[in-house]
Amino acid sequence: MIFLKSVRCNGILFGPFNSFSQRRWKKTIFSAQTRLETRTKDLKLDKLMMHINKLKTILNIHQLMAQRKRGPFVSVQLMSRWRNIVGLNVGMGEFLHKYPHVFELFVHPLRRNLCCKITQRMRDLIDEEEKIVKEYEPELLQKVKKLLMMSKNGTLHVHALRLIRRELGLPEDFRDSILRTHSKDFRLVDLEIVELVDRNESLAKAEVEKWREKEYVDKWLSEFETSYAFPINFPTGFKIEGGYREKLKNWQRLPYLKPNESKEVLRVRTCGGIERFEKRAVGIIHELLSLTVEKMLEVDRLAHFRKDFAIEVNVCELLLKHPGIFYICTKGSTQTVFLREAYSKGCLALPNPIYVVRRKMLDLILLGHRNTRSLEDLEEIKEERNGSVFRTNVGGRRDGDWIVPILDSYDQNAFGSLGDINDSKQPFDGCESGRN
Repeated sequence: MIFLKSVRCNGILFGPFNSFSQRRWKKTIFSAQTRLETRTKDLKLDKLMMHINKLKTILNIHQLMAQRKRGPFVSVQLMSRWRNIVGLNVGMGEFLHKYPHVFELFVHPLRRNLCCKITQRMRDLIDEEEKIVKEYEPELLQKVKKLLMMSKNGTLHVHALRLIRRELGLPEDFRDSILRTHSKDFRLVDLEIVELVDRNESLAKAEVEKWREKEYVDKWLSEFETSYAFPINFPTGFKIEGGYREKLKNWQRLPYLKPNESKEVLRVRTCGGIERFEKRAVGIIHELLSLTVEKMLEVDRLAHFRKDFAIEVNVCELLLKHPGIFYICTKGSTQTVFLREAYSKGCLALPNPIYVVRRKMLDLILLGHRNTRSLEDLEEIKEERNGSVFRTNVGGRRDGDWIVPILDSYDQNAFGSLGDINDSKQPFDGCESGRN
Protein backbone atom coordinates (compact mmCIF):
# COMPACT_ATOMS: atom_id res chain seq x y z
CA MET A 1 0.00 0.00 0.00
CA ILE A 2 1.38 3.31 -1.05
CA PHE A 3 0.93 6.22 1.29
CA LEU A 4 0.82 9.63 -0.31
CA LYS A 5 2.57 12.22 1.77
CA SER A 6 2.09 15.95 1.44
CA VAL A 7 4.44 18.59 2.67
CA ARG A 8 3.24 21.96 3.90
CA CYS A 9 5.59 24.79 2.98
CA ASN A 10 4.86 28.40 3.96
CA GLY A 11 1.16 27.71 4.32
CA ILE A 12 0.86 26.02 0.87
CA LEU A 13 0.10 22.29 0.70
CA PHE A 14 2.39 20.55 -1.80
CA GLY A 15 1.70 16.96 -2.77
CA PRO A 16 1.78 14.61 -5.71
CA PHE A 17 -1.31 16.18 -7.23
CA ASN A 18 -0.17 19.81 -7.11
CA SER A 19 3.59 19.48 -7.30
CA PHE A 20 3.62 21.11 -10.70
CA SER A 21 2.18 24.39 -9.33
CA GLN A 22 4.60 27.23 -8.72
CA ARG A 23 4.42 30.05 -6.27
CA ARG A 24 4.36 33.46 -7.89
CA TRP A 25 6.24 36.29 -6.20
CA LYS A 26 4.92 39.80 -6.60
CA LYS A 27 7.36 42.09 -8.33
CA THR A 28 8.03 45.57 -6.99
CA ILE A 29 5.97 48.07 -8.92
CA PHE A 30 7.67 51.41 -9.52
CA SER A 31 4.60 53.51 -10.21
CA ALA A 32 4.17 57.25 -9.89
CA GLN A 33 2.62 56.83 -6.45
CA THR A 34 5.53 54.78 -5.09
CA ARG A 35 8.03 57.25 -6.57
CA LEU A 36 6.11 60.10 -4.97
CA GLU A 37 6.13 58.44 -1.54
CA THR A 38 9.80 57.49 -1.64
CA ARG A 39 11.14 60.73 -3.12
CA THR A 40 13.70 62.86 -1.28
CA LYS A 41 11.82 65.76 0.26
CA ASP A 42 12.92 69.38 0.18
CA LEU A 43 11.91 70.79 3.55
CA LYS A 44 12.45 74.42 2.56
CA LEU A 45 10.18 74.20 -0.46
CA ASP A 46 7.60 72.28 1.58
CA LYS A 47 7.58 75.01 4.22
CA LEU A 48 7.34 77.69 1.54
CA MET A 49 4.37 75.91 -0.02
CA MET A 50 2.54 75.88 3.31
CA HIS A 51 2.85 79.66 3.56
CA ILE A 52 1.83 80.14 -0.08
CA ASN A 53 -1.32 78.08 0.55
CA LYS A 54 -2.24 80.47 3.38
CA LEU A 55 -1.72 83.41 1.04
CA LYS A 56 -3.95 81.80 -1.60
CA THR A 57 -6.68 81.27 0.99
CA ILE A 58 -6.49 84.90 2.11
CA LEU A 59 -6.64 86.15 -1.48
CA ASN A 60 -9.67 83.94 -2.12
CA ILE A 61 -11.37 85.45 0.93
CA HIS A 62 -10.53 88.93 -0.35
CA GLN A 63 -12.03 88.09 -3.73
CA LEU A 64 -15.24 86.95 -2.08
CA MET A 65 -15.32 90.11 0.03
CA ALA A 66 -14.78 92.28 -3.05
CA GLN A 67 -17.87 90.77 -4.66
CA ARG A 68 -20.02 92.20 -1.89
CA LYS A 69 -21.25 95.61 -3.04
CA ARG A 70 -22.69 96.83 0.25
CA GLY A 71 -19.39 98.12 1.58
CA PRO A 72 -15.72 97.38 2.26
CA PHE A 73 -16.57 95.16 5.23
CA VAL A 74 -18.45 91.87 5.70
CA SER A 75 -19.92 90.36 8.84
CA VAL A 76 -18.03 87.42 10.27
CA GLN A 77 -21.28 85.48 10.51
CA LEU A 78 -21.68 85.70 6.75
CA MET A 79 -18.01 84.87 6.16
CA SER A 80 -18.39 81.66 8.15
CA ARG A 81 -20.44 80.30 5.24
CA TRP A 82 -17.35 80.58 3.00
CA ARG A 83 -15.40 78.03 5.00
CA ASN A 84 -15.95 75.17 2.57
CA ILE A 85 -15.53 77.43 -0.46
CA VAL A 86 -12.01 78.52 0.47
CA GLY A 87 -11.13 75.13 1.97
CA LEU A 88 -10.53 75.96 5.64
CA ASN A 89 -9.98 73.28 8.26
CA VAL A 90 -10.69 75.66 11.13
CA GLY A 91 -13.45 78.12 11.86
CA MET A 92 -13.54 81.37 9.92
CA GLY A 93 -13.39 83.49 13.06
CA GLU A 94 -10.35 81.62 14.35
CA PHE A 95 -8.61 82.01 11.00
CA LEU A 96 -9.27 85.77 10.86
CA HIS A 97 -7.89 86.30 14.36
CA LYS A 98 -4.59 84.65 13.37
CA TYR A 99 -3.66 87.42 10.93
CA PRO A 100 -4.37 90.87 12.45
CA HIS A 101 -2.06 92.51 9.89
CA VAL A 102 -4.35 91.30 7.10
CA PHE A 103 -7.85 91.32 8.58
CA GLU A 104 -9.25 94.09 10.74
CA LEU A 105 -12.07 93.04 13.05
CA PHE A 106 -14.44 95.58 14.57
CA VAL A 107 -17.93 95.86 15.96
CA HIS A 108 -20.48 97.56 13.71
CA PRO A 109 -21.63 100.79 15.40
CA LEU A 110 -25.31 100.27 14.53
CA ARG A 111 -25.90 96.54 14.17
CA ARG A 112 -23.44 95.67 16.97
CA ASN A 113 -22.21 92.57 15.16
CA LEU A 114 -18.61 91.54 14.50
CA CYS A 115 -17.40 92.63 11.05
CA CYS A 116 -14.20 92.23 9.11
CA LYS A 117 -12.34 94.21 6.45
CA ILE A 118 -8.93 94.08 4.81
CA THR A 119 -6.28 96.25 6.44
CA GLN A 120 -4.89 99.22 4.58
CA ARG A 121 -1.41 97.68 4.28
CA MET A 122 -2.74 94.54 2.64
CA ARG A 123 -5.01 96.55 0.36
CA ASP A 124 -2.09 98.70 -0.75
CA LEU A 125 -0.08 95.60 -1.68
CA ILE A 126 -2.98 94.19 -3.70
CA ASP A 127 -3.35 97.50 -5.54
CA GLU A 128 0.40 97.61 -6.12
CA GLU A 129 0.33 94.17 -7.74
CA GLU A 130 -2.47 95.23 -10.07
CA LYS A 131 -0.52 98.36 -10.98
CA ILE A 132 2.63 96.37 -11.79
CA VAL A 133 0.63 93.94 -13.94
CA LYS A 134 -0.64 96.85 -16.02
CA GLU A 135 2.85 98.33 -16.35
CA TYR A 136 4.39 95.04 -17.49
CA GLU A 137 1.80 94.34 -20.16
CA PRO A 138 4.42 94.13 -23.00
CA GLU A 139 6.29 91.37 -21.14
CA LEU A 140 3.05 89.50 -20.48
CA LEU A 141 2.29 89.77 -24.17
CA GLN A 142 5.58 88.05 -24.96
CA LYS A 143 4.79 85.26 -22.49
CA VAL A 144 1.55 84.44 -24.26
CA LYS A 145 3.35 84.52 -27.61
CA LYS A 146 5.98 82.06 -26.37
CA LEU A 147 3.31 79.69 -25.14
CA LEU A 148 1.55 79.80 -28.51
CA MET A 149 4.83 79.22 -30.34
CA MET A 150 5.44 76.10 -28.23
CA SER A 151 2.05 74.65 -29.11
CA LYS A 152 1.64 72.10 -31.88
CA ASN A 153 -0.64 74.15 -34.15
CA GLY A 154 -0.01 77.64 -32.79
CA THR A 155 -3.26 77.55 -30.80
CA LEU A 156 -4.17 77.27 -27.13
CA HIS A 157 -7.38 76.94 -25.18
CA VAL A 158 -8.33 80.11 -23.33
CA HIS A 159 -9.61 77.99 -20.46
CA ALA A 160 -6.12 76.55 -19.96
CA LEU A 161 -4.63 80.05 -19.85
CA ARG A 162 -7.32 81.13 -17.41
CA LEU A 163 -6.35 78.33 -15.02
CA ILE A 164 -2.74 79.56 -14.80
CA ARG A 165 -3.60 83.26 -15.08
CA ARG A 166 -2.21 84.22 -11.69
CA GLU A 167 0.88 82.03 -12.13
CA LEU A 168 1.70 83.83 -15.39
CA GLY A 169 0.89 87.24 -13.89
CA LEU A 170 -1.90 87.95 -16.36
CA PRO A 171 -4.70 90.36 -15.42
CA GLU A 172 -8.11 89.01 -14.60
CA ASP A 173 -9.59 90.37 -17.83
CA PHE A 174 -6.68 89.19 -20.02
CA ARG A 175 -9.07 87.93 -22.67
CA ASP A 176 -10.27 91.46 -23.41
CA SER A 177 -7.25 93.52 -22.34
CA ILE A 178 -4.60 91.39 -24.09
CA LEU A 179 -6.05 88.90 -26.55
CA ARG A 180 -8.71 91.10 -28.14
CA THR A 181 -6.82 94.37 -27.83
CA HIS A 182 -3.74 93.07 -29.70
CA SER A 183 -5.55 91.75 -32.75
CA LYS A 184 -2.34 91.98 -34.82
CA ASP A 185 -0.77 89.27 -32.69
CA PHE A 186 -3.71 87.08 -31.65
CA ARG A 187 -6.93 85.89 -33.21
CA LEU A 188 -9.81 84.29 -31.36
CA VAL A 189 -10.79 81.39 -33.60
CA ASP A 190 -13.50 80.27 -31.24
CA LEU A 191 -14.78 81.51 -27.94
CA GLU A 192 -12.25 79.29 -26.16
CA ILE A 193 -9.37 79.02 -28.68
CA VAL A 194 -6.72 81.66 -29.38
CA GLU A 195 -4.36 81.51 -32.35
CA LEU A 196 -1.02 83.21 -32.94
CA VAL A 197 -1.10 85.51 -35.99
CA ASP A 198 2.44 86.85 -36.16
CA ARG A 199 5.28 84.49 -35.26
CA ASN A 200 8.30 86.32 -33.84
CA GLU A 201 11.43 84.21 -34.22
CA SER A 202 13.33 86.34 -31.71
CA LEU A 203 11.11 84.83 -29.00
CA ALA A 204 11.93 81.27 -30.05
CA LYS A 205 14.95 81.15 -27.75
CA ALA A 206 14.16 79.13 -24.62
CA GLU A 207 15.16 80.27 -21.13
CA VAL A 208 17.39 77.23 -20.66
CA GLU A 209 19.48 78.35 -23.65
CA LYS A 210 20.80 81.26 -21.58
CA TRP A 211 22.10 78.82 -18.99
CA ARG A 212 23.68 76.67 -21.69
CA GLU A 213 25.54 79.62 -23.18
CA LYS A 214 26.78 80.61 -19.74
CA GLU A 215 28.00 77.08 -19.03
CA TYR A 216 29.73 76.95 -22.41
CA VAL A 217 31.57 80.25 -21.82
CA ASP A 218 32.28 80.20 -18.08
CA LYS A 219 33.15 76.53 -17.54
CA TRP A 220 34.75 75.97 -20.95
CA LEU A 221 32.61 72.94 -21.63
CA SER A 222 32.27 71.52 -25.10
CA GLU A 223 29.22 72.14 -27.23
CA PHE A 224 28.52 68.41 -27.16
CA GLU A 225 28.13 68.59 -23.37
CA THR A 226 25.93 71.71 -23.18
CA SER A 227 23.78 71.79 -26.34
CA TYR A 228 20.98 69.64 -24.89
CA ALA A 229 21.78 69.72 -21.17
CA PHE A 230 19.61 70.93 -18.30
CA PRO A 231 20.72 72.39 -14.96
CA ILE A 232 20.70 69.68 -12.28
CA ASN A 233 20.25 70.49 -8.60
CA PHE A 234 19.47 67.54 -6.35
CA PRO A 235 17.82 68.11 -2.96
CA THR A 236 19.75 67.64 0.26
CA GLY A 237 19.96 63.96 1.21
CA PHE A 238 19.42 62.60 -2.29
CA LYS A 239 21.08 59.19 -2.65
CA ILE A 240 22.82 58.55 -5.95
CA GLU A 241 22.69 54.86 -6.79
CA GLY A 242 25.25 52.98 -8.78
CA GLY A 243 25.22 53.69 -12.48
CA TYR A 244 22.97 56.74 -12.06
CA ARG A 245 25.68 59.24 -12.94
CA GLU A 246 26.44 57.49 -16.21
CA LYS A 247 22.77 57.35 -17.16
CA LEU A 248 22.35 61.03 -16.32
CA LYS A 249 25.43 61.94 -18.37
CA ASN A 250 24.09 60.09 -21.41
CA TRP A 251 20.66 61.67 -20.97
CA GLN A 252 22.18 65.17 -20.85
CA ARG A 253 23.91 64.54 -24.20
CA LEU A 254 20.82 63.09 -25.84
CA PRO A 255 19.52 65.42 -28.61
CA TYR A 256 15.82 66.24 -28.70
CA LEU A 257 13.38 68.40 -30.60
CA LYS A 258 13.32 71.72 -28.75
CA PRO A 259 9.97 73.34 -27.91
CA ASN A 260 10.18 76.28 -30.31
CA GLU A 261 11.70 74.38 -33.24
CA SER A 262 9.76 73.26 -36.31
CA LYS A 263 7.35 70.49 -35.45
CA GLU A 264 8.61 67.22 -36.87
CA VAL A 265 7.15 63.77 -36.59
CA LEU A 266 9.10 62.03 -33.85
CA ARG A 267 8.92 58.28 -34.19
CA VAL A 268 8.98 56.58 -30.85
CA ARG A 269 10.17 53.25 -32.28
CA THR A 270 13.37 54.74 -33.66
CA CYS A 271 16.67 54.62 -31.81
CA GLY A 272 16.23 56.62 -28.61
CA GLY A 273 12.72 57.62 -29.66
CA ILE A 274 11.10 57.23 -26.24
CA GLU A 275 13.92 59.04 -24.45
CA ARG A 276 13.89 61.88 -26.99
CA PHE A 277 10.12 62.16 -26.79
CA GLU A 278 10.23 62.38 -22.97
CA LYS A 279 13.13 64.83 -23.05
CA ARG A 280 11.15 67.11 -25.34
CA ALA A 281 8.30 67.00 -22.80
CA VAL A 282 10.82 67.91 -20.07
CA GLY A 283 11.94 70.87 -22.18
CA ILE A 284 8.37 72.10 -22.67
CA ILE A 285 7.49 71.86 -18.97
CA HIS A 286 10.80 73.51 -18.08
CA GLU A 287 10.02 76.43 -20.39
CA LEU A 288 6.45 76.71 -19.10
CA LEU A 289 7.67 76.90 -15.49
CA SER A 290 10.31 79.46 -16.48
CA LEU A 291 7.57 81.76 -17.78
CA THR A 292 5.64 81.73 -14.50
CA VAL A 293 6.09 84.39 -11.83
CA GLU A 294 7.09 82.09 -8.97
CA LYS A 295 8.50 79.23 -11.11
CA MET A 296 5.86 76.85 -9.81
CA LEU A 297 2.60 75.37 -11.07
CA GLU A 298 -0.03 72.88 -9.98
CA VAL A 299 0.46 69.47 -11.58
CA ASP A 300 -3.24 69.05 -12.35
CA ARG A 301 -3.26 72.20 -14.47
CA LEU A 302 -0.40 70.91 -16.60
CA ALA A 303 -2.77 68.26 -17.93
CA HIS A 304 -4.78 70.94 -19.74
CA PHE A 305 -1.76 71.62 -22.01
CA ARG A 306 -1.00 68.02 -22.96
CA LYS A 307 -2.78 68.02 -26.31
CA ASP A 308 -1.79 71.56 -27.29
CA PHE A 309 1.88 70.91 -26.49
CA ALA A 310 1.82 67.29 -27.72
CA ILE A 311 3.13 65.81 -24.47
CA GLU A 312 1.10 62.61 -24.38
CA VAL A 313 2.88 61.17 -21.35
CA ASN A 314 2.16 60.67 -17.69
CA VAL A 315 3.14 64.13 -16.44
CA CYS A 316 3.49 63.20 -12.76
CA GLU A 317 5.65 60.17 -13.52
CA LEU A 318 7.78 62.24 -15.91
CA LEU A 319 8.42 64.88 -13.25
CA LEU A 320 9.38 62.27 -10.67
CA LYS A 321 11.93 60.74 -13.03
CA HIS A 322 13.94 63.97 -12.93
CA PRO A 323 14.35 65.01 -9.26
CA GLY A 324 17.28 67.26 -10.13
CA ILE A 325 15.14 69.45 -12.40
CA PHE A 326 11.68 69.36 -10.81
CA TYR A 327 10.33 68.91 -7.30
CA ILE A 328 6.75 67.90 -6.53
CA CYS A 329 5.36 69.23 -3.26
CA THR A 330 2.30 67.53 -1.76
CA LYS A 331 1.53 70.17 0.87
CA GLY A 332 -2.06 71.27 0.58
CA SER A 333 -4.94 69.79 -1.34
CA THR A 334 -3.07 69.64 -4.68
CA GLN A 335 0.38 68.68 -5.93
CA THR A 336 2.65 71.54 -7.00
CA VAL A 337 5.79 71.29 -9.13
CA PHE A 338 8.74 73.62 -8.52
CA LEU A 339 11.60 74.43 -10.88
CA ARG A 340 14.54 73.53 -8.67
CA GLU A 341 17.16 75.68 -10.37
CA ALA A 342 15.10 78.84 -9.78
CA TYR A 343 15.15 78.53 -5.96
CA SER A 344 17.93 79.03 -3.48
CA LYS A 345 17.36 78.52 0.25
CA GLY A 346 13.60 78.66 -0.14
CA CYS A 347 13.55 81.95 -2.09
CA LEU A 348 13.55 82.84 -5.76
CA ALA A 349 17.11 83.37 -6.98
CA LEU A 350 16.14 86.02 -9.56
CA PRO A 351 13.06 87.82 -8.22
CA ASN A 352 10.74 89.81 -10.47
CA PRO A 353 8.56 92.81 -9.50
CA ILE A 354 5.36 90.79 -9.15
CA TYR A 355 7.13 88.21 -6.99
CA VAL A 356 8.51 90.98 -4.74
CA VAL A 357 5.01 92.29 -4.03
CA ARG A 358 3.68 88.80 -3.31
CA ARG A 359 6.64 88.21 -1.02
CA LYS A 360 5.66 91.33 0.92
CA MET A 361 2.15 89.89 1.29
CA LEU A 362 3.68 86.68 2.56
CA ASP A 363 5.82 88.56 5.08
CA LEU A 364 2.71 90.37 6.29
CA ILE A 365 1.03 87.02 6.90
CA LEU A 366 4.06 85.57 8.68
CA LEU A 367 4.03 88.43 11.19
CA GLY A 368 1.06 86.82 12.90
CA HIS A 369 0.39 88.62 16.18
CA ARG A 370 3.79 90.30 16.27
CA ASN A 371 4.11 94.08 16.00
CA THR A 372 0.39 94.56 16.50
CA ARG A 373 0.95 97.86 18.29
CA SER A 374 1.94 99.44 15.01
CA LEU A 375 -1.56 98.78 13.72
CA GLU A 376 -3.01 101.38 16.04
CA ASP A 377 -1.85 104.98 15.95
CA LEU A 378 -1.03 107.10 18.97
CA GLU A 379 -3.94 109.44 19.55
CA GLU A 380 -4.17 112.56 21.64
CA ILE A 381 -7.64 113.25 22.86
CA LYS A 382 -7.99 116.61 24.51
CA GLU A 383 -11.10 116.95 26.51
CA GLU A 384 -11.80 119.65 28.98
CA ARG A 385 -12.80 117.61 31.95
CA ASN A 386 -11.92 119.48 35.09
CA GLY A 387 -9.25 121.27 33.06
CA SER A 388 -7.22 118.07 32.43
CA VAL A 389 -5.82 116.66 29.18
CA PHE A 390 -6.23 112.94 28.50
CA ARG A 391 -3.38 111.35 26.55
CA THR A 392 -4.21 107.82 25.46
CA ASN A 393 -1.82 105.34 23.87
CA VAL A 394 -4.22 102.87 22.30
CA GLY A 395 -1.53 100.24 21.94
CA GLY A 396 -0.38 100.29 25.57
CA ARG A 397 -1.12 101.62 29.03
CA ARG A 398 -3.79 104.29 29.52
CA ASP A 399 -3.14 107.17 31.83
CA GLY A 400 -5.71 109.49 33.29
CA ASP A 401 -8.75 107.27 33.10
CA TRP A 402 -10.06 108.80 36.30
CA ILE A 403 -8.62 112.12 37.44
CA VAL A 404 -9.79 113.73 40.66
CA PRO A 405 -8.36 117.23 40.93
CA ILE A 406 -7.23 118.61 44.28
CA LEU A 407 -10.13 120.66 45.52
CA ASP A 408 -9.93 123.60 47.79
CA SER A 409 -12.59 124.76 50.14
CA TYR A 410 -14.29 126.84 47.46
CA ASP A 411 -14.55 123.87 45.11
CA GLN A 412 -15.87 121.69 47.92
CA ASN A 413 -18.66 124.12 48.56
CA ALA A 414 -19.38 124.22 44.84
CA PHE A 415 -19.65 120.44 44.50
CA GLY A 416 -21.26 119.87 47.83
CA SER A 417 -19.83 116.71 49.28
CA LEU A 418 -17.23 114.11 48.43
CA GLY A 419 -19.95 111.72 47.42
CA ASP A 420 -21.00 114.08 44.65
CA ILE A 421 -17.44 114.15 43.43
CA ASN A 422 -17.30 110.39 43.22
CA ASP A 423 -20.55 110.39 41.29
CA SER A 424 -19.17 112.90 38.82
CA LYS A 425 -16.26 110.65 37.84
CA GLN A 426 -16.74 109.14 34.39
CA PRO A 427 -14.43 106.50 32.92
CA PHE A 428 -12.65 107.27 29.63
CA ASP A 429 -14.55 105.81 26.71
CA GLY A 430 -11.65 104.30 24.79
CA CYS A 431 -10.56 100.85 23.59
CA GLU A 432 -11.09 98.04 25.98
CA SER A 433 -7.59 96.68 25.57
CA GLY A 434 -4.57 97.82 23.65
CA ARG A 435 -2.90 94.45 23.55
CA ASN A 436 -3.84 91.84 20.98
